[in-house]
Amino acid sequence: MKSLFAILFVFVISSCIPVRVAPSIKDYKVTKGKRFKKGLSKRNFFVFEDPKKANEFYDYVNTKFQLKGFNVQDDVPFIIGQDQYYFAFYEVSIPNKTLNLAPTIFNVAVSRALALEDNEEFVPAEEIIRKDRWYIAKEVYSDMQTDCLMKDSFSKESVLAYLRALKDEYLTTHNYNETLFRD
Repeated sequence: MKSLFAILFVFVISSCIPVRVAPSIKDYKVTKGKRFKKGLSKRNFFVFEDPKKANEFYDYVNTKFQLKGFNVQDDVPFIIGQDQYYFAFYEVSIPNKTLNLAPTIFNVAVSRALALEDNEEFVPAEEIIRKDRWYIAKEVYSDMQTDCLMKDSFSKESVLAYLRALKDEYLTTHNYNETLFRD
């Protein structure tokens, strides 16, 4: 019985307790911006995980739409059929946070063993471990609609098809100049 208690005690103090878990998105998700990440607008967003390095999507959009560094993140124009649309995108990070109990327990034990004061610590410890996940969040609008990804938007299906194709092309392309010759 004592060995079971000891094993359980060691397991609890050495484990990390998740405080916040970033969502895992397999393909994409359409969601309200504010619900997904504080700081985004209340519009609907097309969100997918970005496994590439920072600013890769910026480079992709700049090259594909030949923007020459002008208005790359806002008001990027595209056409579906005869209709003109625009999208804006945001690189968003959501951290996974876990609470690591081992450093805290170690600090308390060593402080008491060395008879240190309560405000002194033997070893400064990182108690919360962070690991960020990165996402691309895109909102789409036109001159006729402020949110083309709303549930009852007349262009939602065609816009979603375009955004899925754009996402797939971004994730599979390494040399973004190739995108100029695909269209």
